[in-house]
Amino acid sequence: MEDKTKIELEAAAFRSLKAHLMEKRTDVQNIDLMNLAGFCRNCLARWYQEAANERGISMDKEQAREFFYGMTMEEWKTNYQTDPQQKI
Repeated sequence: MEDKTKIELEAAAFRSLKAHLMEKRTDVQNIDLMNLAGFCRNCLARWYQEAANERGISMDKEQAREFFYGMTMEEWKTNYQTDPQQKI
């Protein structure tokens, strides 16, 4: 497989994962993802930021999260984050 094709497939898989977490499974909390998978939405945003920074693209944590979440963290928390005490 050509490198270009491999990169395109990896990018498509990333976009599918992002869409799944951000559109279809907004009910799953980051803490649950961390406990089960060892990573969460914030980790994915950080990895995106690190990749951008490695390529000389200036991006801070909040910019990366806003890209990944498609909204500010405050908007995400208001819309989707639940109170951990409600799970008990």
